[in-house]
Amino acid sequence: MTIQEAIEARHSVRAYKEQPLAEDVVRALEEEIVRLNRWSSEYHSSSLGNGRVATEEGKDHEGHLHMQLILNEPKAFQGTMAKYGKFRNANNYIVMAGKKTDDLDERVGYYGEHLVLLAQTLGLNTCWVGLSYSKVPGTYVLEEGEKIACYIAIGYGETQGTGHKIKSVEQVSNVSDSTPSWFRKGVEAALLAPTAVNQQKFYFEYSGMENNRHKVIAKRGFSMIGYTKMDLGIAKYHFEIGAGKENFVWG
Repeated sequence: MTIQEAIEARHSVRAYKEQPLAEDVVRALEEEIVRLNRWSSEYHSSSLGNGRVATEEGKDHEGHLHMQLILNEPKAFQGTMAKYGKFRNANNYIVMAGKKTDDLDERVGYYGEHLVLLAQTLGLNTCWVGLSYSKVPGTYVLEEGEKIACYIAIGYGETQGTGHKIKSVEQVSNVSDSTPSWFRKGVEAALLAPTAVNQQKFYFEYSGMENNRHKVIAKRGFSMIGYTKMDLGIAKYHFEIGAGKENFVWG
């Protein structure tokens, strides 16, 4: 399964089989988590335009992520909030944590969705969890200045989940006959991104050429529910896959 196919196939799943993750699957996830934790600061500096540059060795840790894969641990999804979320056999999950910065939630969404889609290609199912989990002491590690943003449940789903109604490309972008074809493909991919209660409070604007490169601006809307920063990070990752990162720069 390609990443594009994973975007189309992936749906949120809350009920899982009582089946441990295969060793090769765990190894693939852990290796990618190590890589993304090391280099997440590169996205922090280049995509968000704060003028900082990550070192070659990934030692620029300001705003870095501390994602952690937790295996065979059932307590996080057995509390009152988890029952409200209707989880079953959710014994594996990724703790999405990082330094407390203004852009933490957006980067959590961006890199977390990278792992979500990787998991889909590995035959797994997932669910972003903002509130319906319990923090189990001793299962994760937080460094000074770090916090947990959310969890991602992961495992072999009892089903593949179901799709939800989505907005049109015109509702979430300025797509038109004059915008490049890759821009529409990017927006279509973004519309398949998971968002909190399917709110899709994001907007993509094609803003022409700048320094001989097409420029796209991604915006988040207001929501009483929250999570719009995280949702935007997820949607931006989808957009890049659909549009092709080589075709544009973020404004």
